[in-house]
Amino acid sequence: MTTLLQIAIDGPAASGKSTVARMLAKRLHGFYVNTGDMYRTIAHVCLQRQIDAASQPQLVADALDSLDLRYAVADDGEHLQLRLNGEDVRQEDIRRPEVAAIVSHVAKIPAVRAWMLERQRDCRSLGLIIMEGRDIGTVVLPEAKFKFFVTATPLERARRRFAQSGETAAGATLEQVAREIAERDRIDSTRAVAPLRPAPGSVTIVTDGMTPEQVVEQIAQQVEVEACRQ
Repeated sequence: MTTLLQIAIDGPAASGKSTVARMLAKRLHGFYVNTGDMYRTIAHVCLQRQIDAASQPQLVADALDSLDLRYAVADDGEHLQLRLNGEDVRQEDIRRPEVAAIVSHVAKIPAVRAWMLERQRDCRSLGLIIMEGRDIGTVVLPEAKFKFFVTATPLERARRRFAQSGETAAGATLEQVAREIAERDRIDSTRAVAPLRPAPGSVTIVTDGMTPEQVVEQIAQQVEVEACRQ
């Protein structure tokens, strides 16, 4: 298989794209790039610095000058580690309900997206990468040979998010989670810069009733068949 190859996986919140991308990277012996974690890290910084991302976008943009955020190959050589100012980013810090509540406000700031774009594209030099997010096939890696849009019905996505530890506030109901996801969809799909939408030529996979393994198998078969033709 080509060593310098990009696979773009886009989709809305709680669609299962992160799980699929991680598993696909393991199967194909590539590197998994989670761009959502990059935006979550900036959201976490905003919380630490008491910046209101929704009403103070310029302060968020100004904060970027003090940040060095990048993916680097981990010590085991098999996966990537996100680092902020030289320190490993901890999942327990960025996967909190408070972070999830503001990350879409952070992600819609044009200055943040422009700043992220360069850092996300830097990952192309690592070799085979499976990058997932909301604008990978449309903006970050429009030249990617393989593009997929992984989604599910709103209710199914709400169930998945509700089941994820640490992603929802204590005492939250399924209905509340569904409303939060609907609002996130609204923000992501209507933002002025790089709105969420399937990339031209991408393959849409609706994952209701499918296991992650089945989704990975469907994607891997398409990638492997095409790779054999080269």
